Amino acid sequence: MKAKPLIVLSMIALLAGCTQETQNTIGRSIQNWTGTNGVLEMYAGDKLVHRFMKIDKLSTASGTQSNTDRPYRFGYGYHDLNLNGKIDSDEKRVYFEFSDYAGNYVFFESNE
Repeated sequence: MKAKPLIVLSMIALLAGCTQETQNTIGRSIQNWTGTNGVLEMYAGDKLVHRFMKIDKLSTASGTQSNTDRPYRFGYGYHDLNLNGKIDSDEKRVYFEFSDYAGNYVFFESNE
């Protein structure tokens, strides 16, 4: 039974030796594996103009060398082109990004 603590200590030492960027990548892969069912809705005033569904995670961009956050977020999701709240056969999973200055948006988890 002493093997388990040794494995845990080895994993901690391995992670400690990784760069911050590598640790973030590992963290994102764990989050993606556990998954969420996010929805991002973007508005122009009070009108819904874009909806992305089945988003596993929104990420804030950061500079590789500067280690500071950049003013945009990105993710992957299905673009609900007709805004009907369902993923239709012609709606594909896409990469998207949006600026902090993009206006109004709402991100929430769907139960469906």
